[in-house]
Amino acid sequence: MKPERQPGQSPLTPLPPSSARPLLLCFSHLRWNFVWQRPQQLMSRLARDYDVAFFEEPLFEERPDAVLDTQTVAEGVTVLLPRLPAGLDEAQVAEAQRQLLDTWLAPQSLTSLLLWYFTPMSMTFSVHLQGQMVIFDCMDELSAFRHAPARLTELEHELLARADVVFAGGYSLWKSRTQRHGNVHLLPSGVDIAHFAKAREAQPEPPDQAGIARPRLGYFGVIDERLDLALLEALARQRPAWQIVLIGPVVKIDPATLPRLANLHYLGARPYAELPAYLAGWEVALMPFAMNESTRFISPTKAPEYLAGGRPVVSTPIHDVLNRFDGNGAVLIGATPDEFIAAAEAALQLAREPWQVVEKVDSLIKNMSWDSTCELIREQIECQR
Repeated sequence: MKPERQPGQSPLTPLPPSSARPLLLCFSHLRWNFVWQRPQQLMSRLARDYDVAFFEEPLFEERPDAVLDTQTVAEGVTVLLPRLPAGLDEAQVAEAQRQLLDTWLAPQSLTSLLLWYFTPMSMTFSVHLQGQMVIFDCMDELSAFRHAPARLTELEHELLARADVVFAGGYSLWKSRTQRHGNVHLLPSGVDIAHFAKAREAQPEPPDQAGIARPRLGYFGVIDERLDLALLEALARQRPAWQIVLIGPVVKIDPATLPRLANLHYLGARPYAELPAYLAGWEVALMPFAMNESTRFISPTKAPEYLAGGRPVVSTPIHDVLNRFDGNGAVLIGATPDEFIAAAEAALQLAREPWQVVEKVDSLIKNMSWDSTCELIREQIECQR
């Protein structure tokens, strides 16, 4: 378990001593202690070469003044969390964050400053910073998400104009951004192969999953507007003997809208370290994404994770899934409920001979590791800084 952040820590807390390494200041729309995915995978590895400061979106509280909490969450990684008074307008929010950030940066002994953006919204308070290099990691089409800020598209245009390099988290994003920037690199999400390969061996059954009958078809990840809830309900209704396990936090949608059937099991969020144990208890892994604007550009991290765990995957026809995995035999596609169920039937048959799945996926995922991805990133940074 990661330590809890202590509120009210000094805004002047410097980074731990280092051998004069560059500071990689990362602006993220996702919290470090949220679902472990691309930002955490990349920053925890890049911290081997850079001091990483991970600047999160603010929390608004009943408090008289703004404060910047700091927490060391991994070797070389410091999370910076602005806590702001409730009721500030947009301009005041930006100014408060700018002051907190500038105050924190002032005592740092910087050899060089690298600016990494996961979200263009951070431009509102950081555009004045003069980094040796500006990096935009376009991991999602954030403007297509529910409740996207009105200025997001405008600020992305500004960020693309400033960025020295752009990394795209999927083929669709890469194709879109190559029309708007001259140095865009396709870097799909990777996989911690050794971590998820644990699911290929017998694991102690998590207590909350142990009592669920088989066969089990599972999903882990955020449960939000990108999931096709109608498809999930049809799957559960038409195959009542199948047990569908969903692991992850419910975000941006009303939990009351989730289908509730006896064979649908919502287990809530679980730590990243525990996911292989859950995966080991499934016959088939699911990616029941809706086909809408919010999924048009996604390149799901979980696809290679499922495959590394030796599980066949059933997905809706997400463009980047088709581009990356279709035809390898371990990822089966279904667009309609009937097609999805037929694909799941075939996947369950495939799961009876797991060695077939392993043969199909090992050659595919061997070059998809996060370590390989970070090596490519380091090359780009060091060649341009």
